[in-house]
Amino acid sequence: MPLFPIEFNARPAADSGGTSGTSLKSLDFDVSQLKLLVVDNEAAHARAMTESLEKVGYTCEVATSGPEAAELIEQDTFDIIVTDMVMNDVDGMKILNLAKQRLPDCEVVMVTGHATVPIAVEAMQKGAFNFLEKPITPNRLRAITEKAAEAVALKRRNTELLQRLDEKFGFEGIIYASKKMQNVIDRIRRIAATDATVLITGENGTGKEVIAQAIHQNSPRRNKRIVAINTGAIAENLVESELFGHVKGSFTDAVSDREGAFQYANGGTLFLDEIGDMPANTQIKLLRVLEDNQITRVGDNKTIKVNVRLISATNRPLEELIAAGQFRSDLYHRLKVVTVELPPLRDRLEDVVPLMDHFRKHFLRRHDKPAAHFTPAVTKRFFSYHWPGNVRELRNFVETMVVLDTDSKLDLDDLPPELADADEAVNIEPALALEGQSDLVGQPLAVVERWAIEETLKLTNDNREEAAKILQIGARTLYRRLDQYKKEDES
Repeated sequence: MPLFPIEFNARPAADSGGTSGTSLKSLDFDVSQLKLLVVDNEAAHARAMTESLEKVGYTCEVATSGPEAAELIEQDTFDIIVTDMVMNDVDGMKILNLAKQRLPDCEVVMVTGHATVPIAVEAMQKGAFNFLEKPITPNRLRAITEKAAEAVALKRRNTELLQRLDEKFGFEGIIYASKKMQNVIDRIRRIAATDATVLITGENGTGKEVIAQAIHQNSPRRNKRIVAINTGAIAENLVESELFGHVKGSFTDAVSDREGAFQYANGGTLFLDEIGDMPANTQIKLLRVLEDNQITRVGDNKTIKVNVRLISATNRPLEELIAAGQFRSDLYHRLKVVTVELPPLRDRLEDVVPLMDHFRKHFLRRHDKPAAHFTPAVTKRFFSYHWPGNVRELRNFVETMVVLDTDSKLDLDDLPPELADADEAVNIEPALALEGQSDLVGQPLAVVERWAIEETLKLTNDNREEAAKILQIGARTLYRRLDQYKKEDES
């Protein structure tokens, strides 16, 4: 008797759901890019379905019980789940609910007997893609799965299109206009699609956690958790418990078992900030986790498998800490499979104006304030400041100004003390230290003027009205100059 007996199903294959008029071929999509989970507590039936799907290129994992499937969904990512409806302990409906919580982009196909068709219809109303009525044939299984694959492929294509639209304004919420940050974005765009361990370096306030979030949100793990832990902000005797968890009675305050960050982030991403402050004993245990993908809770002897992508960050030179015997070199090399270096804000002043505008809009909404704009004097003051606190400091300054503003004009009287008391003559030097400025000495005034206009347009991300305000010239004058430069370039 074949494992797939002749099917009885009143629904024609053409009505199998999915994206009418769309095919995997038209989407230029390879099914080997998809990961499937096949769930059936009859092992032979699960194997038969898996073999049938693998023959046409799908990558499959098998679970022969509901609890096993639930554990896999918690730990890993899947694009399509084919699950039996009726199972002991954890049935198909529970698998569907869990998948919708943990894998919102996943399509779920229910396998059901004739008696449970009404339940399968209910499952579709709750988000299942479609259902297969037993007995099923390989052709029917493949047809339904292909429709589900088309739906997944279309979602991916739409996501890619939205990301392309976002590229004009930033990458997953990162605001920038400078070439230096463009290089960072290009790098993390390549990194995100992989599962590589990442080390982010940069001064405090440069946005290391924002970069970690962007990597996670553009990775295959984006539908799982990202958990952030600042190892420098946790008491040394509690770091291991925070990371790996503990069992009841393992120390004085351990009144119950506790899940650590690695377990909580299982299947997703763990971001360890200020990794350079991690205690030596914890460094050894972290290295073992990276090598074995297993953790041991404090006070326990049993190991627990984990599947976590690790992103770490530091504002301290780890090479110097290694030389001083404060950081393990073997752990350092495991952490820096890929590195991302964030430049300080003073080295990418082109980002100041776009960041100002972004935070202005954000805080006007948050504090329910009427529309307000920066004056040219404030923009110049921001641009001439040295920014020791980087983007975090700029963000705080803008919020202060929005909160203090009473006349819908963000002017010098709204500046925080650090900027209000700043000596522009002293602090203007970083603003002038732009590439090519030294070559302007001895040049005709028209050349200097063109340089000033073009550099200011870069700073404002080609916002001509804002550039005219900063340059203190009329918008019409600026437009005339730009037309003149265009004609000169064409002649």
